[in-house]
Amino acid sequence: MSITLDHVAREVNGVPYIRDVSLTLERGTLSVLLGPTLAGKTSLMRLLAGLDKPSHGRVLVDDKDVTGFDVRKRSVAMVYQQFINYPSLTVYENIASPLRVQGRPREEIEQRVREASRLLKLDPYLSRTPLQLSGGQQQRTAIARALVKGADLVLLDEPLANLDYKLREELRTELPRIFEASGAIFVYATTEPSEALLLGGNTICMWEGQALQMGATPRVYRQPDTLRVAQVFSDPPLNTIGIEKSGSKVVYDGRVEAPASGLYASLGDGAYRVGFRAHQLEVANGAAGQHAFATEVILTEITGSESFVHLRQPGIDWVAVLSGVHEFQPGDHLQAALSPDDVFVFDPSGRLVAAPASM
Repeated sequence: MSITLDHVAREVNGVPYIRDVSLTLERGTLSVLLGPTLAGKTSLMRLLAGLDKPSHGRVLVDDKDVTGFDVRKRSVAMVYQQFINYPSLTVYENIASPLRVQGRPREEIEQRVREASRLLKLDPYLSRTPLQLSGGQQQRTAIARALVKGADLVLLDEPLANLDYKLREELRTELPRIFEASGAIFVYATTEPSEALLLGGNTICMWEGQALQMGATPRVYRQPDTLRVAQVFSDPPLNTIGIEKSGSKVVYDGRVEAPASGLYASLGDGAYRVGFRAHQLEVANGAAGQHAFATEVILTEITGSESFVHLRQPGIDWVAVLSGVHEFQPGDHLQAALSPDDVFVFDPSGRLVAAPASM
């Protein structure tokens, strides 16, 4: 089975929710919709499911036009950020409910519920009601119910967003195994780049209703087509600065001059935008090389294993992620340095022209 969106767009009261999206999803694949809130992830899922009809374009299933077909005529299951279970039913009955609606034989229901229960580690809880479960167990119940339905398309709309850290990490490690075992088309929406990297598969970067780039997740992360894609796929936010290349030198933001080494060496003369992720920025108390900048500490956030250091120089704010605990104070003066081998370089239109060989 395959699902294709062919130049699909959706407007509501003249406001564009989805803008000319074309993509094809194949059976047995996982596609992550990655983008900030209001990027169009849920709107795109609703079009895939048949909950909404596109204003323009077509939806195809195995090359058959199903645009406008009611969701009840499609083989779709959906799990929302707010997990939904029937409070008066046991976990077993919750999972079995779509199979009972389909009129499946009792033996088949038993087999499929037990398989989903084992897959999602729910065996000890089958006789409990949802109110006797933790948040993670309730969400696993909702996912199990979606899986046993046997749908060709399973949509997960930020399903882990409301869970605590430990539960999110537990389910994140389980989900790729579950996806692989199912064989359905999975589409998973998230605002978190780290979640996309953990899940793997393909990533579709979304921004203001546009699908900016789609491809294997590691490739999109390492080779963003545009500055906007790199910004969507960076958390903390992507650090940027303008440069002017002239002969054997570059000038950063009209102030700091340095040799045109590394990736800069192959650039033609002209203006560019440089982007680099927080872990690629080095911080030192003293001199830090030729591609270095005098900055002031605005804030330091310590997580335990890492420190997020917010830095400012005239007109520019950056974030550096340092391993370990670093107790910098607001107002401290630090040198922030980057390597010209570890940056993304974009032309004035925002298109990628150079990227690190490895990340």
